[in-house]
Amino acid sequence: MKKLVPKPFTFKAGKRAVLMLHGFTGHSADVRMMGRFLHDKGYTCHAPIYKGHGVPPEELVHTGPEDWWQDVTNAYDYLKNEGYDEIAVVGLSIGGVFSLKLGYTVPVMGVVPMCAPMYIKSEEVMYKGVLHYAREYKKLEGKTDEQIAAEMGEFEKTPMKTLKGVQEVISEVRNNVDMVYAPTFVVQGRHDHMINPDSANIIYNEVESVRKEIKWYEESGHVITFDKEKDQLHEDVYAFLESLSWKE
Repeated sequence: MKKLVPKPFTFKAGKRAVLMLHGFTGHSADVRMMGRFLHDKGYTCHAPIYKGHGVPPEELVHTGPEDWWQDVTNAYDYLKNEGYDEIAVVGLSIGGVFSLKLGYTVPVMGVVPMCAPMYIKSEEVMYKGVLHYAREYKKLEGKTDEQIAAEMGEFEKTPMKTLKGVQEVISEVRNNVDMVYAPTFVVQGRHDHMINPDSANIIYNEVESVRKEIKWYEESGHVITFDKEKDQLHEDVYAFLESLSWKE
């Protein structure tokens, strides 16, 4: 087994907390570099890993957005129980969808959805992404091509109810995004081929926040936290967080 199992992280610093949410088929590494950057600037950063993520893909198919949302709310409660009264939330892809849902469910200081989908992709397109993830995971485990082919053949027989759930949570949040009143910074990569980039305009136009910003990253794709403009993204998210009305 060559693959290291990823873990949630908590980087403790000051009283200002940032909850960081990863994407579908991703894990805490999606937001770790940004978490380190913000931690160095004095922010406490915490990132959970959703059930079925960062583990063999066979486990992913037995989970869904209800499980992941529970992980998100547990992570928020963890910060509260640790004494952090003021929490901002940053999320990538489906994590961005969850960040918006937190924005109309619990008190948050600010919301940063990054490349968050508001359009429903077909199950077929999403399924291709899951198959790619499964194959890459098995390569990282050091399995032979023959082993991978055999395991993928079995994996493809497994029903994928998860994808319907992903579509439903995107639809639910899109219908409620006008209930977000917290300051919002919408982040979108111009070369995002995983989602419809117009999602960013929907979020920006429909959130009811008095303070809202949108920024397009002209050289970046979907996993913007790893892309060419990640250093600029770190600075921009930090500047947004610094502009919020923290008590401390």
